[in-house]
Amino acid sequence: MPRFQAVMFDWAGTTVDYGSRAPARVFIEIFHRRGIEITEAEARGPMGLAKREHIATVAGLPRVTAMWQEKYGSPAGDVEVDAMYDEFLPLQKETLANSSDVIPGIPEAVEECRRQGMKIGSTTGYTRELMDVVAPIAARNGYAPDAIVCSDDVSAGRPAPWMNFRTAELLGIYPMNAVLIVDDTAVGITAGLNAGATTVAITQTGNSLGLSLDEVNDLSPADLTERLAAGEEQFREAGARHLLRSVADLPDLLNS
Repeated sequence: MPRFQAVMFDWAGTTVDYGSRAPARVFIEIFHRRGIEITEAEARGPMGLAKREHIATVAGLPRVTAMWQEKYGSPAGDVEVDAMYDEFLPLQKETLANSSDVIPGIPEAVEECRRQGMKIGSTTGYTRELMDVVAPIAARNGYAPDAIVCSDDVSAGRPAPWMNFRTAELLGIYPMNAVLIVDDTAVGITAGLNAGATTVAITQTGNSLGLSLDEVNDLSPADLTERLAAGEEQFREAGARHLLRSVADLPDLLNS
């Protein structure tokens, strides 16, 4: 595999929070508090977007719009989305304090990237306030990237490439074809392609599968393979260059 100057990792589901459980739970709860019961699939669908945009996208789903219309007489507008977002932030902050464990194998994989001379960047749909909770927990558990760029650090989150460009600037790396972007969402892969980088999709530890490590371990190998297949197809359609089950497998790809 060609050598890269830098790798940029997503956070939830890619390097921390196996299964990307924390944000999904909070999105479900925010709508539940308004008497709107969304499914986990609906909560996970826009994952990777900036969080306000994520809430707006879920609110705009036809089924959710119909429920909101029936309950409140009109669809959710900017006022309602803003109110949910304002409520989302403190609830997500509270949840992250107990849901930001580093995914197994991440510190070792990152160390191998550094050994090969790569700088370590990161981007996230979380705001800076939320990352002030997550980053110290990750650091205590062996993962501390050289740069962290959040959704509120740029004019627009994914699928726009701005977070990737900003991270490259902070790392002092160009051109973007010298960068490897690793993400567990299709919109993250799209953002990587929009930045002109090589992309790697994570299929098992993140939002696509949406299961905790214990839940994964309870599956038979055949069941796990079958469940991964749908997500793998989605990532291929998004244009991912490589598919890995976990960032822990990245050293094998780099050394291939």
